Amino acid sequence: MSMKVSPLISNVHFPPISEVKRWLIERPDDGREMIDLCQAVPDYAPAPDLTEHLARIVNDPQMSKYSPDEGLPEVREAVCDYYGRKYGAELLPDNVCLTIGASQAFWLAIVTLCHAGDEVVVQAPYYFDHPMALDILGIRGVYAPFVEADGGLPNPATIERLISARTRAILVVSPSNPTGAIAPPDTLHELFEVARRHNIALILDETYNEFIPGGLRPHELFGIPDWGDHFVQIASFGKTYALTGYRAGLLTASEQFIHHALKAQDTMAVCQPRITQHAVRYGVEHLDGWVSANRDMMTRRHDLFRAEFTRPGNPFHLAASGAFFAWIRHPFENCTGRQIARRLVDEAALLCLPGEVFGPGLEGYLRLAFGNIREEAIPEAVRRFREMMV
Repeated sequence: MSMKVSPLISNVHFPPISEVKRWLIERPDDGREMIDLCQAVPDYAPAPDLTEHLARIVNDPQMSKYSPDEGLPEVREAVCDYYGRKYGAELLPDNVCLTIGASQAFWLAIVTLCHAGDEVVVQAPYYFDHPMALDILGIRGVYAPFVEADGGLPNPATIERLISARTRAILVVSPSNPTGAIAPPDTLHELFEVARRHNIALILDETYNEFIPGGLRPHELFGIPDWGDHFVQIASFGKTYALTGYRAGLLTASEQFIHHALKAQDTMAVCQPRITQHAVRYGVEHLDGWVSANRDMMTRRHDLFRAEFTRPGNPFHLAASGAFFAWIRHPFENCTGRQIARRLVDEAALLCLPGEVFGPGLEGYLRLAFGNIREEAIPEAVRRFREMMV
């Protein structure tokens, strides 16, 4: 008899990207190149001067040692300078904890705020790793519905109605993964005020904050007096500097919150790898122009896709898009997103994710990511959607 696993984890669905990529193994080879719109990973390499910098320092014996749990002081100081440019924020290094990707930053935030039986109000469609973590921890996700007419933007009034005595946080991702929708600063400020009224936290995941067209400031929340009383930010430099495998995340919060989060950090990971920390420092100190050029490239990809996809005659409907993603409604009645995503692999050599992994009742949608598709391939990708038989 095999050992039993926790019933909480046994009821969590398998990682969606791993599931979808397994379909490729079973697909007959028809000679067409698979167009990958599945995983949100930049298809370009890190900046050459960054990798050259790391090559010069990798043999330093210090590089293989632990750092302080929260990260090297000089790296966190450099991050604070970056936040000054990006947000106009006056952060201290004690407001920052460097983490193993944004996913670990999310775990730190949740285990610091919540225990089993608590609730978190989550805007749907959500990033699927978030409710997976909540379910594993025995924390109940309460989901604000996706409203297509609103383009996937969170509605503060709707979210406030879902708050109960057990609610510990509101969770929003902006720019959204999966819809790409970018919440306006005023909306994020309203959500902060909702959190403050109910003495809970606004957790804002800003993994894609450097892909807002024009490099606009995402919000002014760091300028609110005592912002850390009700605001916890999750961020990542993995997408920003094409360092996804380096796992370059961070948690930004009040000094008191970071103090408690470090108790969990020490038991989870101890610290972010030093090589990653030095990559982050080099990025925030030297690569603003490189980031801006890649942002413009991703904006062109998005704009071209949107223009091609919305021309008349496409049976698929663009429900929302922006930054790194498009959220589309498929035309097949009585079919799940998983069924249609599988058909797209087999019949159109297109790889994407089904809508239902992003929230209940979303079987009619698919998520597309622009990280893996170059501009010259976009017309062909859209043509394959248009030619799917309904």
